[in-house]
Amino acid sequence: MKIGELAKRSGLAASTIRFYESKGLLKAVSRLSNGYREYPLEAVALLAIINDAQKVGFSLEEIKQVLPEDISSWRHDELIAALKKKIADIESLEIRLAQNKAHLRSLIQLIDSRPDDIDCKDNAVRVMTSMGIPSAK
Repeated sequence: MKIGELAKRSGLAASTIRFYESKGLLKAVSRLSNGYREYPLEAVALLAIINDAQKVGFSLEEIKQVLPEDISSWRHDELIAALKKKIADIESLEIRLAQNKAHLRSLIQLIDSRPDDIDCKDNAVRVMTSMGIPSAK
């Protein structure tokens, strides 16, 4: 199938498909005598796999490392290891995000706990001081 048909079937732009090809993710591409690219039917499934993998956080390089030469012959152990590593990466990110969220909530509480007898400028100094940031006052 030509790139326009593949773009319609995959829901991806032709430029994205060409980009994936240039990065070595689509390998089973032939050229017709007129120079047009000819893609096998399995390219639709492969593009779906690439797209889904990117959505869950895999880089193109990570995807390239686990993609088999033939879509029907996955390297089981490498694939499982890559999936488990990505889960560990996500869990690590979740921990960092939870810490950031907690920090922001405590900062909001600190700012909102402004005593009634001080103005906004003095409150900023109070907040910065409690955070260990020297004020320019």
